[in-house]
Amino acid sequence: MKPYVILNAAMTLDGKIATKTGSSEISGPEDLERVHEIRKEVDGIMVGIGTVLADDPRLTVHKINARKEDNPVRVVVDNKARTPLDFRILNDDAETIIAVSSLCDENNPDCDEDAVLRAKELSKRVNVFYSSKESVDLAEFMEHLYSEGIETLMLEGGSTLNFSMIKENLIDEVKICIAPMIVGGKDSKTFFDGEGFDYMKEAIPLKLEKYYPLGKDFVMEYKVLK
Repeated sequence: MKPYVILNAAMTLDGKIATKTGSSEISGPEDLERVHEIRKEVDGIMVGIGTVLADDPRLTVHKINARKEDNPVRVVVDNKARTPLDFRILNDDAETIIAVSSLCDENNPDCDEDAVLRAKELSKRVNVFYSSKESVDLAEFMEHLYSEGIETLMLEGGSTLNFSMIKENLIDEVKICIAPMIVGGKDSKTFFDGEGFDYMKEAIPLKLEKYYPLGKDFVMEYKVLK
């Protein structure tokens, strides 16, 4: 079993989620409220280590009226335990689970000694899940999250994690806010990157379920066909 996974993101009309410098202020205030309403409803919210290092996010419900208990469990995919100990995701605003790879496992003969030490320090602060592979096995991790009571998961990952999740058929729904702006730039971050597929016949099919304007933006909601 795995959680029901909702991928949510905001992008420019040309498909960028951030500029080459990492600037990502895309959504209007109405969309930010929409996002925080989703956060309030789900059991967990997941990002990759790239997002953590770039944004030092809180991953809490703070753009709408909410109580501390409304905050979802914060989930980070962090292969080498690089989450800084002074970052906000480790504070006591909500529970945090960090998934690390087998490189952080001292029982692995091929472990990274520095990563092992970093993971041990993180485990003093939050729950650390050790994957059995050298890159976090996302399907295995989803099963773990479900066993921890996370039945609905909002994915706000960066483009690499987004592709890894959809490639593994782990995303159920996509909610995308499109902002009326164009960034351009071959080095700007796109909604999905990773290795990509070689042929169009391999592309992940979606079904449009809902669409509507929201302030200056436009929201589209899709089901992932499996």
